[in-house]
Amino acid sequence: MTPYNQSTELSTWGTPNTSVIPEEWEEGDLLGLKVSLAVVLVAITLATMLSNAFVIVTIILTRKLHTPANYLIGSLAATDLLVSILVMPISIAYTISRTWTFGQIVCDIWLSSDITCCTASILHLCVIALDRYWAITDALEYTKRRTAGRAAFMIGVVWVISICISMPPLFWRQAKAHEEEAFCAVNTDQISYTIYSTCGAFYIPTVLLIILYSRIYVAARTRILKPPSLYGKRFTTAQLITGSAGSSLCSLSSNLHEGHSHSSGSPVFINHVKIKVADSVLERKRISAARERKATKTLGIILGAFIFCWLPFFVMTLVLPICQEACWFHPILLDFFTWLGYLNSLINPVIYTAFNDEFKQAFQKMMKFKKCS
Repeated sequence: MTPYNQSTELSTWGTPNTSVIPEEWEEGDLLGLKVSLAVVLVAITLATMLSNAFVIVTIILTRKLHTPANYLIGSLAATDLLVSILVMPISIAYTISRTWTFGQIVCDIWLSSDITCCTASILHLCVIALDRYWAITDALEYTKRRTAGRAAFMIGVVWVISICISMPPLFWRQAKAHEEEAFCAVNTDQISYTIYSTCGAFYIPTVLLIILYSRIYVAARTRILKPPSLYGKRFTTAQLITGSAGSSLCSLSSNLHEGHSHSSGSPVFINHVKIKVADSVLERKRISAARERKATKTLGIILGAFIFCWLPFFVMTLVLPICQEACWFHPILLDFFTWLGYLNSLINPVIYTAFNDEFKQAFQKMMKFKKCS
């Protein structure tokens, strides 16, 4: 996402400023530095493209992953893929040259794409956390409402909010187009818009994510620590009990009859016999608890990575317009914060594929299929 320039004197991101290069550097040293920087940025961009494309293809080709929750993850991957296609390549050229040479129309398209896609990527994390919160706190009722249509509606809301945040600067840029030929950035003296956009794109979503994650953690912790019920379990088709030797016995009767004996070959139930859940049922509960623990851990890592990548950029973006000439950030630091934010679009798919067993299994199946073919 492109920082907001208040004036060219601030030497903010994208503003030509040769003073950032030490005078003692020779031209060959400068060229080598630019080439090295370009290689690193291109590698980040390509990795972002490939990783997000992999997530999308995996979801499309794996029927098991066709769930509303994974549709949200796929939409996040598509948004991050757009960041790597529409935003990052032009940003590489602009970061290296520090001069805008693509014209006014491309500048407007790039700025709107930058703000819209980066904001949508951030807001996707909110709807994924919200979906997870509803699923873990109201599992029975939310399962009925957790449909593909609901996921599509949440995705639509994300894009509407993102577009509303990205549109206003275009009108101001049209009014100042003749003043901004050498650089391309959101130049506005409207501090109200800066507060509105940064709050809508980062600060409010961050507060929401922290609240949701805290509640998800508490709910998941409660479910994990709560031991499964071993006694008083009734089954309509079978009662599972554990004998003295540890083996499981099964009665096909649909109800328990206290003090009553069944026909030959059936277990005898005596009054006040306590029915234990079979080992297989307990194992399923252990697996479910492990999944809850892993899903909560994954969400926490995503939240931490998101704050780590975007917080410096948005603090800078909010501070510069407010304090104006009293504050100054080195242009190289501005570039670093900008690309640190872009890096979040690479981290998201890596986290999901590394910590999600379903994605890893689907990946392994795809690799085996390619080897066989």
